Amino acid sequence: MIGIWNYTVILTYVSLISSFGGMIFAIKGQIMGALLCLAFSGLCDAFDGRVARSKKNRSESEKVFGVQLDSLCDVICFGFLPIVICYQLGVTGKIGVILMAFYAVASAARLAYYNTLEYTRDENAPEAERCYRGLPITSISIIFPVLYFAGFWVPEDFKPLVWELMLLITGGLFLVNIRIAKPKTRHILILTIVVASLFITMPFIKMTA
Repeated sequence: MIGIWNYTVILTYVSLISSFGGMIFAIKGQIMGALLCLAFSGLCDAFDGRVARSKKNRSESEKVFGVQLDSLCDVICFGFLPIVICYQLGVTGKIGVILMAFYAVASAARLAYYNTLEYTRDENAPEAERCYRGLPITSISIIFPVLYFAGFWVPEDFKPLVWELMLLITGGLFLVNIRIAKPKTRHILILTIVVASLFITMPFIKMTA
């Protein structure tokens, strides 16, 4: 059977399956479920590299496969799932379609650039270990849920504008050549707790608002 199926890539596959479920939720109009899947995919992605590197005797083909698989899954999980959710949230019309297309292209271009850096790691290793270039595409798994819950206090007519600005700004930041420090494990856990708390508390706040 072709492909790599050991534990080094299991979280990447789980992330992909979660996003597939998120698309189904979004199509059915169950936005909370879709965003939960998006956030869970982001959590899986935060640790899949650490899991892969825990295998000290990885072959070169396993490493290359892992890099390619990660990017292919990321473009689905953090490129197209947010677009499907945005469409269901009312991002339509010419401007909306253009911004969704821009976000899709920016996501793919960023991931292709990331793969290019992986193949030139000898030249970029010192920087690559410490920081990202541009905003990581996985950041949408935090940005989108936070904005969605903040949107409880935004008038309905203005909400599509919020999602359009999100697509424009995050897509642009994917491509801007700025250095962003890589988060440590404790930072990831803190962000996970914050996002999880939003999913738990915000629906009750909305009900009592």
